Amino acid sequence: MSDTRRDDPILEIENLSISFFTRGGEIPAVMDFSCTVMPGEAMGLVGESGCGKSTVALGVMQDLGVNGRIVGGTIKFKGRDLGSMSPRELGKLRGAEIAMIYQEPMASLNPAMKIGRQLMEVPMTHQGMSESAARARARQLVADVRLPDPDRILGAYPHQLSGGQQQRIVIAMALMANPELLILDEPTTALDVTVEAGIVDLVKELGRKYGTSMLFISHNLGLVMEVCNRLCVMYSGEAVETGNIRDVFNKMRHPYTQALFRAIPLPSASKNARPLRAIPGNFPLPNERPNGCNFGPRCDYFKSGLCDRHDIPMAGIAGHDRHESRCLRIEKIDWDAAFIASKEVSETRIGDVILRMDDVRKYYEVAASSLFSGGDPKVVKANETLSFDAYEGETLAIVGESGCGKSTFAKVLMGLETATSGKIMLFDENVQSTPIQHRNTDTVSHLQMVFQNPFDTLNPSMTVGAQIVRALEIFKIGKTSAERTSRMLELLDLVKLPRAFATRMPRQLSGGQKQRVGIARAFAGDAKIVVADEPVSALDVSVQAAVTELLMDIQRKNGTTLLFISHDLSIVRYLSDRVMVMYLGHVVELGRTDQVFAPPYHPYTEALLSAVPVADTRVQKKRIVLEGDIPSAMNPPPGCPFQTRCHWKKDVPGNLCETEVPPMRTLGEGHQIKCHLAQDILARMDPVFTVSAEAAE
Repeated sequence: MSDTRRDDPILEIENLSISFFTRGGEIPAVMDFSCTVMPGEAMGLVGESGCGKSTVALGVMQDLGVNGRIVGGTIKFKGRDLGSMSPRELGKLRGAEIAMIYQEPMASLNPAMKIGRQLMEVPMTHQGMSESAARARARQLVADVRLPDPDRILGAYPHQLSGGQQQRIVIAMALMANPELLILDEPTTALDVTVEAGIVDLVKELGRKYGTSMLFISHNLGLVMEVCNRLCVMYSGEAVETGNIRDVFNKMRHPYTQALFRAIPLPSASKNARPLRAIPGNFPLPNERPNGCNFGPRCDYFKSGLCDRHDIPMAGIAGHDRHESRCLRIEKIDWDAAFIASKEVSETRIGDVILRMDDVRKYYEVAASSLFSGGDPKVVKANETLSFDAYEGETLAIVGESGCGKSTFAKVLMGLETATSGKIMLFDENVQSTPIQHRNTDTVSHLQMVFQNPFDTLNPSMTVGAQIVRALEIFKIGKTSAERTSRMLELLDLVKLPRAFATRMPRQLSGGQKQRVGIARAFAGDAKIVVADEPVSALDVSVQAAVTELLMDIQRKNGTTLLFISHDLSIVRYLSDRVMVMYLGHVVELGRTDQVFAPPYHPYTEALLSAVPVADTRVQKKRIVLEGDIPSAMNPPPGCPFQTRCHWKKDVPGNLCETEVPPMRTLGEGHQIKCHLAQDILARMDPVFTVSAEAAE
């Protein structure tokens, strides 16, 4: 990389249009898109799925496949037009000067090749570096991305690393040849919030260290705020607003940007006082875009005869640093008007206990060598001493990193697994050792689950209506086919889907619509308890807001108890009444949401909160990045399960944390914490979040 810093852009995209050509004709994916990245800048690209973010990235890489083609505009890298380069020239550029990091790390790693060899290939191929020099550089980069024991990592295969470690290796690989431009396409979507925080810090630090410019693609505005200094908001193939982060966040000048912020759970949001507002209508298909403003049909400020008359160009915002917006009504809109909720919502009445878990354990016995079944069997302690109550009509959130036991708990509760010991009182019946096939129909229908991925939970060969009717048949609801069909249509009404969807196949539905069908099916048997396992993590922010509000509406109407499993603490703070924090099979903190989100915290809760990206410039956050991964449940550490990663351990006298599991103690009003820290130390804990009124100025 050249050491000279220039005033010329690293990346300059001007009026770019990209289309895909299919048997059905031309599909315009990106239109009139312009974006400039200066040396050392980090530009964020945000917008809903299908808006063209990844297509722009692939256009920069000149990797649009056989159907994709740039039909207008230019992409210049350091002043050179990428579209006019030969394949040989592009081959030299990719990986050496422009590198890309994809969402799924395993797609970028060769499963049959050791990590060291894969890293070494990059400088050996692009820079003619010797094998010994390449190995030294690979070792340095592995250390730079904060992976322990670099020599062991270099000798490992990809499957021997965790998801977070694999993503760090992909980042190291992208940096091996010192690229001047790094493109990151949703690099943390599949990772835990704590791992995500580490990756974000790493990307920022490496950007500073190597002077790398970045194009950071994400749907998470909080992440973009932490990583980037500039932002480009895309909608339906177009840039609709661009500028520096503070201008766009604090002085947004496009209705779509405003609508995005109203759909995400900022700290000021409240499910009763200030509910999220989903963007009305649907995202337009590429061949069904409206005349004039693409966002017009969903815009609160749309004016017929003006906004739909002709294509709208980007226009500069006076007095701002390269701040532009694609809106004709900027001067007519009161951007400082307070957000008024579209409806007033009453609180859900919390009733009696309908689920009680008492000292529940779930152990798995596995062979020491599962390949050869040799050696003594080992025990995996997936859940340890789970004890809690759930009340009628409440939302209890279960949070923690992958491997903490959340999903095991859900399987045990649903009867897909049976508990090793303890009591599970469900509707006054102990189901601890009763698998689902031996539970009565009422118990099964009253306890249902909404899964994370709506794509995997629907039968692709059955219509939407037939799948809901099938659930009604299993639950013995309705005496005749006509009664079940009528109830199916009512369920489609309940989840706010048109009744015409009854005859549609799953492939004809969007992700959010599929998730609504999953919710309709879960409520087919008048569910009293619904276990929602990451039900909105795979959805766009606007769809996420709509599905979340749908769950809240159904809960208020039916008095349903919602057990909400998530690693997204922003959505947890917004919708939960109580929060249960799990770590390595243990419940380490339990209390009302306001208790868990304010000090004193369990040290693990504090670290989880500090990792949450918040899209609000007024919020200042204490940063605690956890070192290391969750220990193996097959070989948990002695004493406190969190002691191997806890930065508060030094404040506990002696070696208590290493030798004794702390007792669960009550701090007051149902707030419980499993920690050895003394009361006076807990009382002195600082809040993770502080709100500064000046920060928004």
